[in-house]
Amino acid sequence: QVQPVESGGGSVQAGGSLRLSCAASGRTFSSNSMGWFRQAPGKEREFVARISRNGGSTYYADSVKGRFTISRDNAKNTVYLQMNSLKPEDTAVYYCARFVSGSYSASTSYEYWGQGTQVTVSS
Repeated sequence: QVQPVESGGGSVQAGGSLRLSCAASGRTFSSNSMGWFRQAPGKEREFVARISRNGGSTYYADSVKGRFTISRDNAKNTVYLQMNSLKPEDTAVYYCARFVSGSYSASTSYEYWGQGTQVTVSS
């Protein structure tokens, strides 16, 4: 299996937007739900969003609901995270991974983690 590759991170001011991408191989991506997590320095990895195989169902952490949107393009084997109205507390390394089973918000329910992409939001 090939690890997914995240991109699109960067530095923005509070209130700005970024769109993250996660490109994965066909076998990693097409048959599974996918999720985004983030990890800030000194903190545990936390759930951000999850999308079902066909994109029909999405789930969000309360902290990002209404600001972030997860989507996917199965033809491109890519999942996206559109992040609007960014806050300094959104600063973290963002990871995507393939859902396996269990609780959708638990990192232990996912496998094939990418290397992450850094998002920094300044006030």
